[in-house]
Amino acid sequence: GREGANSLMTYRGGVDVLIPRGGPGLIRAVVDNAAVPVIETGAGVGHVFVDASANPEKAVDIVFNSKTHRPSVCNAAETVLIHKDAKETGVSVLNSLQEAGVVLHVDQTAATWVADAVAATDEDWSTEYLDMQMSVKIVDDLDQALDHVETYSTGHTEVIVTENLSNAERYVAEVDAAVVMVNASSRFTDGGQFGLGAEIGISTQKLHARGPMGLEELTSTKWILRGDGQIRD
Repeated sequence: GREGANSLMTYRGGVDVLIPRGGPGLIRAVVDNAAVPVIETGAGVGHVFVDASANPEKAVDIVFNSKTHRPSVCNAAETVLIHKDAKETGVSVLNSLQEAGVVLHVDQTAATWVADAVAATDEDWSTEYLDMQMSVKIVDDLDQALDHVETYSTGHTEVIVTENLSNAERYVAEVDAAVVMVNASSRFTDGGQFGLGAEIGISTQKLHARGPMGLEELTSTKWILRGDGQIRD
């Protein structure tokens, strides 16, 4: 309950670290009010960028899996960015999502690519839907995609689908997130999938532990020195 949570958040000397697991409201409350160290397991407003060179089959499969495999979790993608020159691939991606029952919140360009979609608002770009809804934006180039990700990403998981090596390397280098993927579903951001064993959480902070956290990532260091009278000059 709230009283117990408040006690934990202020129990200095008795609690080494708090890891809030739950909705955005709980996480914000702990981060804002805790008097003990906190590892913020973040909200997941993640993107899949479909580049102009994207393989159509890979693009459809990756976006579909990233959104629909388990839409209620933080590593589900919430926005798909599609290069304007990948219209045929983009239409296939959006059609597959709609066929699965995903409600698309689209910008003006994407509205001309698919029917029965909802006009996107400014709020949509920063919304973690956690259900069968997804925002869609058509971008002019990689620069615009990177700008959008920088503005709206929560730093959880970001994906690029591309066959262009230089674009992939630039995306990996410039996107600031706990996990950046090339040609793979965002659903792989998971401690078990990464070989860490049981997952404690996915940190979006820039601590020593970032991304999926297993037991090793939460182990603190204790230095032990055994001497026989040595002194330092």
